[in-house]
Amino acid sequence: MKKLVQCVPNFSEGRNVEKIEKIVDSFRGKKDLKLLDYSYDNDHNRCVVTIIGTPESLKESLLVAFGKAKELIDMTSHTGQHPRMGAVDVCPFIPIKNTDVKECDELAKDIAKAIHEEHDMGFFFYEKSASSTLRQNLAKIRKGEYEGMEEKSQNEKWIPDLGEFKKSTGITAIGARMPLVAFNVLLDTNNLDIATKISKAVRHINGGLRFVKGIGIDMPERNITQVSMNLTDYTKTPIYRVFELIKIEAKRYGVNVIGSELIGLAPMDAFIQTTEYYFGIENLDYNQVLEKHLME
Repeated sequence: MKKLVQCVPNFSEGRNVEKIEKIVDSFRGKKDLKLLDYSYDNDHNRCVVTIIGTPESLKESLLVAFGKAKELIDMTSHTGQHPRMGAVDVCPFIPIKNTDVKECDELAKDIAKAIHEEHDMGFFFYEKSASSTLRQNLAKIRKGEYEGMEEKSQNEKWIPDLGEFKKSTGITAIGARMPLVAFNVLLDTNNLDIATKISKAVRHINGGLRFVKGIGIDMPERNITQVSMNLTDYTKTPIYRVFELIKIEAKRYGVNVIGSELIGLAPMDAFIQTTEYYFGIENLDYNQVLEKHLME
């Protein structure tokens, strides 16, 4: 049976649609590979692509996509609200079918080596692929962002695992991880300080919810801000719990939650949890979803 792995490369381009489409074309019409989703926006200046395929198909398509990113994205002129350090900022591999985290770790490193050899791009190995505990957390790796990464990568603690930082392409975090939910909550204030304070109250590193990483982000085109988050284990810290805590914290500052965003894809169980909570449905099960049976 075929092994299936999900990959979610994040490209530092969210404004030039022509460039985005050229990069995403790397994943279209490929054997044993499916483009599941891609999204981008002007404020973040970032495109998040979700693909699923066999290890061989992922390697082939990512070699092309990284080459396109190198050709089309110049990090020396990149600006955006989302933290970033490279033209391809992060590239995680997630086990889906007939595979596990160990195999995804091996795949990530194999693909990184091939990209380095073909495109001369540098890498940090992160999450389950990290070469040290210091490099498990993406936020710690990315601290200082692109502007500070050249100097940081010369520090003995932060020498890249493969290749080196390049001014034009920056550097990429690559590795294996379990599924996460990229979830943003929108606030009716343009005060970034408030969004940042709320994010600190919610995220684990400052004493918040265990499996939440988050930052405040400005969205000047909409004159609002958001709490931008990664939920690294939705089974233990569900979406609804995060959402409700943000509403509680927002009241402290006299602001309101006006909506939310899901970036990329999320497991059905994450939505089952939230539906069960808000509607009080007892013992709601994935088998009660009509489409589940249609897909069998």
